[in-house]
Amino acid sequence: MSRIGKKPVPIPAGVTANVEGQTVKVKGPKGALQVALHGDVEVKMDKGAVKIDPRFETKRARSQWGTARTLVSNLMSGVTKGFEEKLEIVGVGFRAAVQGKNLQLQLGYSHDVVFAIPEGIAIATPKPTEIVVTGIDKQKVGQVAAEIRDFRPPEPYKGKGVKYAGEFIFRKEGKKK
Repeated sequence: MSRIGKKPVPIPAGVTANVEGQTVKVKGPKGALQVALHGDVEVKMDKGAVKIDPRFETKRARSQWGTARTLVSNLMSGVTKGFEEKLEIVGVGFRAAVQGKNLQLQLGYSHDVVFAIPEGIAIATPKPTEIVVTGIDKQKVGQVAAEIRDFRPPEPYKGKGVKYAGEFIFRKEGKKK
C-alpha cells in the first residue's frame, strides 16, 4: 500500500491545474508543464488538490500510484520554485564557462568540450570550477547535470573530474612499491 500515494497534491496559490484524462497540466509563475500518467492510476481534482488512486488492485497499479503522485508533486514544485543541481569541477586547469547558448568545458582533454544548453534549462558558472543547472522540469535538470558529469566523471585516485556538489567519491590507494 502506497503511503505517498494516499496524500493529495495541494495546488499552491498562483498555480492552475487541469486534468484531461490521464494528462495533468500545470501552469504557474515560472512556466507550464504537463505529464501523462500511467493507465493504472486514476487522476481527479478534489477541493484544490489533485488526488490519485489506483484503478485496480494489482502490484503494477500500486507501484504506479506513488510514482504518479510524485510526478504531479514535482510539477507543482517546478512551476513555483524550480529545480537546481550544482556540479563541482576538481582538477588542475579544469574549468567551465558559459558562452552564449553553449557551455564550454576544459577537462584535461586535447580539445574543449562544448555542450549545447537545451531549451528550458539555464546554466550558470558562478566560479570557473562550479556549474549550476536550473530549470522547471526536474527530469530535464537531472538529465542535463548527468550529461555534463559524463564528460569526465570523478576518478577514484585523485578525485579529478566533474562531480555533484556533496557527492562522496570513494577513494582508492595508489600502487605500493
